[in-house]
Amino acid sequence: MPIEQTVSESQVNPALLRQDIRLLGEYLGNTLKEQVSDSTFEQVERIRQLAKAETTDDKDPKDWNALIDLLTKLPTEELVPITRAFAQFLQYANIAEQHHRARHVEAASDLPDAEVHANSLRKTIDELKNAGLSNDKLIETINNMNIELVLTAHPTETTRRSIIRKHSDIQTILTLLDQPLPQKERAAQLRRLNRRIQAAWQTDEIRRERPTPVDEAKWGFATIETTLWDTVPDFLRDVNNLLEAKTGQSLPLTSSPIKFSSWMGGDRDGNPNVTSVVTEEVLLLARWQAAYLFYKDINELRADLTMHTANAFLTEATNNHPEPYREYLRPLREKLKNTRDWCQAQLDGEHFDTAKYPIMQSTEEFLQPLLHVHDSLAELNMHAIANGSLVNIIRRAATFGIHLLRLDIRQESTRHSDVIAALVEQLEIRTSQGPYDTWTEIEKQHFLIQELNSPRPLIPHHFTASPEVDEVIRTFNALAKQPAEALGAYIISMARQPSDVLAVRLLQKEAASRAGTNYKQRIVPLFETLDDLNNAESTMEQLYDVDWYRQDIGQEQEVMIGYSDSAKDAGFFAAAWAQYQAQEKLSELSKGRGIDLTLFHGRGGTVSRGGGPAQAAILTLPPGSVNGRIRITEQGEVIQFKFGIPALALHNLELYLSSTLKATIAPSGKPKAEWRKMMDTLSKDCSEVYRGLVRHNPNFVTYFRQVTPEQELGRLALGSRPAKRRASGGIESLRAIPWVFAWTQSRLMLPAWYGSSQALDKQIKEGNGDTIKTMLQDWTYFHTLINMQEMVLAKADPQLFSYYQHRLLEDESLKDFGESLIAALKEAYGVIQGLQDHEILATTPFLASSIRTREPYIRPLHVIQAELMRRLRELERTESYDETAYKQIERALMVAITGIAAGIRNTG
Repeated sequence: MPIEQTVSESQVNPALLRQDIRLLGEYLGNTLKEQVSDSTFEQVERIRQLAKAETTDDKDPKDWNALIDLLTKLPTEELVPITRAFAQFLQYANIAEQHHRARHVEAASDLPDAEVHANSLRKTIDELKNAGLSNDKLIETINNMNIELVLTAHPTETTRRSIIRKHSDIQTILTLLDQPLPQKERAAQLRRLNRRIQAAWQTDEIRRERPTPVDEAKWGFATIETTLWDTVPDFLRDVNNLLEAKTGQSLPLTSSPIKFSSWMGGDRDGNPNVTSVVTEEVLLLARWQAAYLFYKDINELRADLTMHTANAFLTEATNNHPEPYREYLRPLREKLKNTRDWCQAQLDGEHFDTAKYPIMQSTEEFLQPLLHVHDSLAELNMHAIANGSLVNIIRRAATFGIHLLRLDIRQESTRHSDVIAALVEQLEIRTSQGPYDTWTEIEKQHFLIQELNSPRPLIPHHFTASPEVDEVIRTFNALAKQPAEALGAYIISMARQPSDVLAVRLLQKEAASRAGTNYKQRIVPLFETLDDLNNAESTMEQLYDVDWYRQDIGQEQEVMIGYSDSAKDAGFFAAAWAQYQAQEKLSELSKGRGIDLTLFHGRGGTVSRGGGPAQAAILTLPPGSVNGRIRITEQGEVIQFKFGIPALALHNLELYLSSTLKATIAPSGKPKAEWRKMMDTLSKDCSEVYRGLVRHNPNFVTYFRQVTPEQELGRLALGSRPAKRRASGGIESLRAIPWVFAWTQSRLMLPAWYGSSQALDKQIKEGNGDTIKTMLQDWTYFHTLINMQEMVLAKADPQLFSYYQHRLLEDESLKDFGESLIAALKEAYGVIQGLQDHEILATTPFLASSIRTREPYIRPLHVIQAELMRRLRELERTESYDETAYKQIERALMVAITGIAAGIRNTG
C-alpha cells in the first residue's frame, strides 16, 4: 500500500534508507549472536546469501535448489529462531522505509510552489484559483467539507501492539539520529536502539489470545492520543496559514473539515463478540479518554494563562479575579474531572452524583468557554497567546468532540427482520401471506410504515424471544440512551429492500420510546455484492418513493459502497465497474430528488479490497459524487501505515483534503460512451472467467485449501472477528479479508487479477487494443485500475507459488489445474506490460526498490512456511503425536505468516 511520492528520489538521498536498514540489520544480527548463538547467525547469513543470489538477474537455479534443500532439512527447533530473524528484519525494513517516507514529506514542505507535488494542497489551491475559483468560495468549500475517516479493526492485522510500541520507539530513535547530535547523545541513542531491538527479540510476536472488541477500541483511542491528537491541530494550523497566504482569509476557529469515527466496538456484523454491553463499555471508555486528554490540555493551558487583564465579559464573569483566565477555566477543568470519574463509576457499576458533581454534556458546552477566552485575548491584542495552545484545544474539540470518536453501528439486515418476524408471530399479526418472512415487500413496507406512524409502542413488556433477537433489541435500547453526538451511522450490511431500512427505523423508534429520548441515528444501507451494487439505484429509488421515509430524512442520505465482498464475488474489474456505476447512478438519483448524498467507501488495504493511494481513489470517483462529503474506512494495518508517524499523518490528512477539494470543485470528466461500452464488456468477461473458476470449478475449493495457508490462518489470534461469517461453509462463507490474506501469503494474489487480465487479453486479441490504450492514457479512472493491477503483479511470484503447490498439493490430479493458474499469472504480466509499454514498476522506482530489498528475506520465509505447513498437516493426520513438537511447529508457522505479511506490506 504505497503512498504517492511527494518529491523525487534525488531530493532525499536514497543512501540514507540503505544506511538505516543496515543499522537495524546490524543490531538484529548482534542480538541474534548474543541471545541465540553465533552458529544460528551464520546459518541465517548463509540462507540470506543464497536467497540474494537467487534474486539477481544472472541467478543460477542451483541457488534456489540449495536454499530449499537447506531449509527443508533443518529441524523445527532450528527453524524457529531463523524464522524469527527474517521476520523481524522485514519489520525493521518497514520501519526504515516509513522513516524515509517521512524524510520525503518533510523535504517537500520546503519546496517552492512550482516544484511541489501535483496533489499537494498548495498546488491544488493554485490550480483552482488560476481556473477562476474565488477566495470566498475556496474558504467556504473547505469550511463546509465533511471528510470522515472511519477507523476499523483488521481481522488479519498480524503485529502485536506491544511490538508496535517498540517499533514506534525505534522510529523515534531514527528521527533523532538524523539530527546533528553531540557524540555522547548519539551513542546514548544507539544504546537505546540496541535495547529496543533486544527487547523486541525477547517479546513473543504471536498473540496467545484474540483481542477483544474492547481491546481493539482501546488501540483506536491510542492512535488518537499518540499521533492524531497533536497532528490534527498542526494540520489545521498549516491549512489556515496556507489559506491566509493565498487568500488573506482565515478558516473559522471551529472549522473541522476532517473528522474521525470508529467501528471498533460497534461492528457486530458476523461478530458475536460485539454485544450491547460491549458497545456501552466502548462508548464510556471513549468519553473517559476524551475527558482525560482534554483535562491535561486545560491544566497546561491554565498554567500558561496567568495574565491579569481581560475583556469586560471575562472580568465580570470572574468577579474581577486577579487571574481571570485561570479562574474562568477552573469550572471547565472540574467538569472534565467529574466526567472522567462519572465514566469510571459507570464502568464499575457504581453510583455517581451528577447533581453534586456536574459533568460535561456536550462539545458545545466545552467549546464556549474556550471561545470566550480567545475573544478576550484577541480583543486585548494578545494574538500570539490567543492563537497558541488555546487554538489547538479548540480545534481538537471541534474535530474529536467530548466523545473522541463517534461510534458507527453495523448489523446484517436479516438480524433486524428476524426481530420483526418474532414480533409479528407473538402479536399474531397476519396477512394473506402468513409469517413475516413470507410477506411481499409491499406488505412489509405497509406494516412498517403503519407502525412508524403509530403513537403506541409495538414491542410489549412481556415480549420473549430468542437470545439472538433479544440481543438486537438490547442493542437498540442501549443506543437510545446515548448522546446523539457519541454515535455515527447505523449501517445495514446486505441491505436489499426498502423494508430493510424501515425495519431499523422502527426498532429505533421503539427504543426511543422505551428510553424516553429522541434517539434517531442516521441509517446507511450497505451495498456490497455485485448484484446489490447493480440494484442499488433501484433500491434507493423505491426508498425515496416512500413518502414517510422521504419526510423522515429531510435532505440528507448516506449510502455505503462495499469494495471487499463485490471483488470476492465477481472479480476486480467487475466489482470496480459496478462500484463506479452504482455511485454514479446514486448521485444522479439523489440530486434529482433534492437529496444531499454522502457516499461511504468501505475500502481495505489491498487492491482487491479497494485499497491504493487515497488521492487516486478520490480523484477517480464519478464526477458529482463527492461534493465536499465523503466517508472512508481506514483499517488496522492501514491506520498504522498512514497515521503512525506525525509527518506521514500530516501528509495523508493533506492528501485527503486536497483530493476532496479537487474532486468537489474540478471533478474528472465523464467517461466517453465507447469507454463505458468497453468497461461493460470487460466487466462481463471478468465476472464470467472469475466466477467460472471460483464458483463453478469443482477443483477450486480443494486446491485452495491445500496450497494456501487458509486453514492455518485460523490459528492466529488476530482480531476479535471470526474469519468466517458462519462456522461451516465453503468459499462463500469466508470473509473477504482472510480470503485475500491466504492468496497473498502464497504469492499468487489471485483475487486482484484473475478474470481482469483475461478480459483485457480477450479484447486486445479481438482488435480493441487501441481503445484500451486510449482509455489508459486519457481516463484517470482506468489508468488507476491498471496501475493497481501492476502493483499486485509486482508482488505476485509464480516461482514461489509453484513451490507451495509442489510442497503442499496432496491430490496429484489437481496439479494440471494449479499449473493453469500459474500460466494465467504469467500471461497477466504480458497483458499489463503490453498495455503500458514498459516493464512492471518501471515508472515507480521506489516501490520496485522496496520489493527488491525485501526479496532475500521474504523468500526464505515462504520456503519455511510451506515446509512447516507440510509438517503440521502430516502431524495432524497421525493418530497421536508429540504435543510439544506440534506447538513448536505451530509457533514457527505463525511467525512465518507474520513475517511474510510484513514483507509484502499487506495482509488482507
